[in-house]
Amino acid sequence: MNKEKLVGNLLLLLTAIIWGLGFVAQRVGMDYVGPLTFGAARFMLAALVLIPVIHLMEKRDNQNQQSEQVEYTAKKSGTLLPEDIDERKTLIKAGIICGIVLFCGSTFQQFGLVFTTAGKAAFITALYIILVPIFSLFLRRSPGIKCWVGAAIGAAGLYFLCITESFTIAPGDLIVLIGAGFWAVHLLVIDHFMRRKVDAVKLSFMQFSVCAFFSTIGALIFEEISINAILQCAIPILYAGALSGGVGFTLQVIAQKHTNPTVASLLLSMEAVFGAIFGFLLLKEIMTSRELVGCILMFSAIIISQLPDKRRS
Repeated sequence: MNKEKLVGNLLLLLTAIIWGLGFVAQRVGMDYVGPLTFGAARFMLAALVLIPVIHLMEKRDNQNQQSEQVEYTAKKSGTLLPEDIDERKTLIKAGIICGIVLFCGSTFQQFGLVFTTAGKAAFITALYIILVPIFSLFLRRSPGIKCWVGAAIGAAGLYFLCITESFTIAPGDLIVLIGAGFWAVHLLVIDHFMRRKVDAVKLSFMQFSVCAFFSTIGALIFEEISINAILQCAIPILYAGALSGGVGFTLQVIAQKHTNPTVASLLLSMEAVFGAIFGFLLLKEIMTSRELVGCILMFSAIIISQLPDKRRS
């Protein structure tokens, strides 16, 4: 393994740790403010964190790229080229669509955390990795056998983790599970627009901004916003917004340039494990033996579904 790939893998593992601890921050935040208020503050901060990142990346690109004279003249005169206009339209469209789906996924997850533990929410959310290839059927993409095996094991794990002996599921677990469905859709939408060469960091800024907008509107309508409560929740909001949102996403983008997608998805799926560990260490969350079996099965399902195919000689 070369140095760049090793550094990339370590950064992805660090991202998984940051995101795992993010579930604890989100859970603690529910003791102070409502889910929509938390989301509004979190994603507003995440968008602000990316502004200097975008500025630095544009500065770097301008230094490395030698533009043709016609482009230079057009940009100097303030006139956008046709390709620039198309690129901007695609970015705005992508930001709005991805932001709406992100709002749905994050809001369901945040509401679910009011009623369930950080550890359980982390594992349930991680199911989106299995749901993505299943949802791809609607896009006429046939998932491999590993995906169906992973889905079956994941369903068994979900049963042990969330379904009681009376065959009922706790409201919080169900809400987080619905959120996992939106996270899967979000990944597919992101993939669609990334194929159209949309700038990843700018797209992230756009979707964070859209998500913050809808969260703010929802908070103003359905919740009582208290500045004092927001200040008391400052540390969870700062962590979820700046670290889990801005820094975590930036690390992911940088790291994935130096490692293959399969390894990246496996390392990032560790966020579920770290979420459970931090939930136990910081919030004293203790899982029953039945729930632990469910976690093991679900994590096994995630690993199996992401294993690379064997190349035929």
